[in-house]
Amino acid sequence: MLSSWLNPLPLVAILRGIAPGEAVSIGRVLVEAGFRMLEVPLNSPQPMESIRRLSQSLGDSILVGAGTVMTPAQVAEVAAAGGRLIVMPHADTAVIRAAKAAGMVCVPGVATPTEAFAALAAGADGLKLFPADQVTPAGLKAWRAVLPAPAAVLPVGGIAPGNMAAWVAAGAQGFGIGAALYAPGIDADEVGHRARAFAQAWAAVSPKSQERRA
Repeated sequence: MLSSWLNPLPLVAILRGIAPGEAVSIGRVLVEAGFRMLEVPLNSPQPMESIRRLSQSLGDSILVGAGTVMTPAQVAEVAAAGGRLIVMPHADTAVIRAAKAAGMVCVPGVATPTEAFAALAAGADGLKLFPADQVTPAGLKAWRAVLPAPAAVLPVGGIAPGNMAAWVAAGAQGFGIGAALYAPGIDADEVGHRARAFAQAWAAVSPKSQERRA
């Protein structure tokens, strides 16, 4: 389910702290920059209302959902608000199974190979490598030697346009982008500027761009 959303821009916008009143304007500039996956962490103000507004305004061509999802009950709340994406900081298999039972895309957080394999066995669509700076690109390269080839790994934490290349070389298929893209107080114009910078950085380092240069 996740693979179709990773093209052409496999970047998840993490909108931690966003308020419902700004959700649509921020969401639109992200979509204009090429983002197709938007995550509203549940420790944001009125997150379900933001998810509802984004889902209604952006339509089915954009994957909107929640981050920092901790329980199966929260999965149900996100689904009721129109969300179709569940992102977690951990690899609780009960939450993964609840998300898949609801027909949602689920990307749990993992920091060890043990967590990664357990999450995939529970039905995870991809893996959020979190916190990325704890594992490092060298660590991900070692993971990729044993993980199933189709398993998408998206590092999250400390990702910037200038450090994406090392992660892609190690086997990352995309990224989650948080404060470097959006934080409370940053207006839509600035978010759009940052989003375009990330999209351009991905275009420069993506495997397809490397193939064209070879």
